[in-house]
Amino acid sequence: MLNIPIKDHFRETRLFNARLSVIGVIVVTLIFALVLRLAYLQVFAHRHYETLSQANRVKPIPIQPPRGLILDRNGVLLAQNYPVYTLEIIPEQVDDMNSLLEELGRLVNLNEADLRNFQKQLRERPRFENLVLRSHLTEEEAARLAVKRTYFSGVELEARLRRHYPLGGLGVHFLGYVGRINEQEQEQVDKAAYRGIEYIGKLGLEASYEKTLLGQVGFEKVETNAHGRSLRILERIAPVAGKNIYLSIDARLQALAEQTLGKRRGAVIAMEPATGAILAFVSTPTYDPNPFVQGIDPESYDALLKDPDKPLINRALNGQYSPGSTIKAFLGLAALEQDGFDPNRPVSCPGWFTLPGSAHQFRDWKKGGHGAVNLHDAVVQSCDVYFYKLAVAMNIDGMKRFLAPFGFGKKTGVDLFNESDGILPSPEWKAARKQVWYPGETVITGIGQGSILVTPLQLADAMSALANQGVRMKPQLVRAIVDAKTQARRETEPVIATQIPLKDRRNLEIQIQNLTDVVHTNRGTAYGIGHNSPYKIAGKTGTAQVKTVAQGQSYSEKATPERFRDHALFVSFAPVGDPKVAVSVIVENGGHGSSAAAPIARKVMDYLLLGKTAAPPGEAKPATENDE
Repeated sequence: MLNIPIKDHFRETRLFNARLSVIGVIVVTLIFALVLRLAYLQVFAHRHYETLSQANRVKPIPIQPPRGLILDRNGVLLAQNYPVYTLEIIPEQVDDMNSLLEELGRLVNLNEADLRNFQKQLRERPRFENLVLRSHLTEEEAARLAVKRTYFSGVELEARLRRHYPLGGLGVHFLGYVGRINEQEQEQVDKAAYRGIEYIGKLGLEASYEKTLLGQVGFEKVETNAHGRSLRILERIAPVAGKNIYLSIDARLQALAEQTLGKRRGAVIAMEPATGAILAFVSTPTYDPNPFVQGIDPESYDALLKDPDKPLINRALNGQYSPGSTIKAFLGLAALEQDGFDPNRPVSCPGWFTLPGSAHQFRDWKKGGHGAVNLHDAVVQSCDVYFYKLAVAMNIDGMKRFLAPFGFGKKTGVDLFNESDGILPSPEWKAARKQVWYPGETVITGIGQGSILVTPLQLADAMSALANQGVRMKPQLVRAIVDAKTQARRETEPVIATQIPLKDRRNLEIQIQNLTDVVHTNRGTAYGIGHNSPYKIAGKTGTAQVKTVAQGQSYSEKATPERFRDHALFVSFAPVGDPKVAVSVIVENGGHGSSAAAPIARKVMDYLLLGKTAAPPGEAKPATENDE
């Protein structure tokens, strides 16, 4: 017989009731927790989550401020803004970016550069910002996109302001240009100040006055639907336009100087001696900055880089040249300042000079020499031998001490970034480079050759100091800054850079007379531009050697390839007695300062002093025997 246990209903009932109680406690606990959480959300955290909810449907959209304008002294626009249609995408609202780009490519023309730049923005910028896919849409493209826009999520058609340079390459080397913010700049800029802004000043005034021109970003609080489409504007904070900049530059004079230089490589600086205001700042050849705004294509940029004339180089600011005989304008004054110096004492110039114990001949530009010359003759006829001997008498340290206050060997402080220093050499300068200073280097420094290097801006600055009775002013391009809304105007005040230490101011008067005779006496090297001038000009020609000529060999300009010919220089100011302008001109491989550089300076001065825009009447008369 089977032993079948009797079912214990009582035990099972107790077990079931116990489990049910546990489940009941858990359920009650969960309900209680849910109620507490609901109470917390509804009562205690109500404001926080209401704000989050609002933020989910209210989108802040940055409004780019209009960039400040750049104008010349007469109000001629040099840099402006103009409206363009742009195709923009908000990445966080796009599910399939590749499909979207493919569909948009059927409506507007998207080239590789557009797609490459967009992919770069995707990597660098927040996904909630509007990213530009294509700018400068044609009216037809904008119309097609406007019709189809409702079918795309995250696609916007916007009207934006873009930078434009209406005069093309005119003054590009001081204006500079704006371009898209790159990855390195993105890390450096103030994120709040550049919210929604794609462009930043890259070179020239656009870069050095970036904060002034930028303005302040505005915002719109826009209510959106579930698809991110704008429904209405809830609040608008208007942007603040950047301030306008008025320059001391005269655009017509700038154009005249650039046209006069033509296709030649060179630089022209014209400035007011009394204030340091720059009237013309020319570097040729130029280039059009407008393609750089949107991003120049690689082929065009490569062509600029490989151009043998190097148009991208700012010769006026960064070109470093041997000053040649223009340095005699300052060393002549240095001689007058020497104790016991007699400017009337004749010095023999046989056409060459040698150091004691050396057979090496330092030649004069005039093969047969100048005979017996005093300081006046040496400056007027640009006698090299006289200044060889003067350099040895002063020694290199003496020359450096005198030339340094004129601004040689250091930045002028002009309101542009990346100015070059030039070189004012000395034995200490060479020792720092683990090189030995040789006596012959002192000799050739006396005629502006060797290690000494200057920029065209430094030459104009130094000549201005002579014209301004020994007071060197800081060169400045910006004349005034004007608030675009209130029209409040802040003038740029002239700044004294240095006061040239002179023992006797009569020495300055003597040297200015010497420089005046360079232009207005028939033996002067610049008589070609001075003989018919209705006003007095003080100036000095210069010819800077590019290719070394060995001992026993002669230099022939016609037989020398163009790129190895001498540079032509001329420094001047006018009118003598009441100087209004100082001018420096450098023509690379131009040959002679008297024939290549001086006529350009004359045209600049005629424009400013006589209102002329053409060459002076009459045929220019060449120097009788001086062509230095």
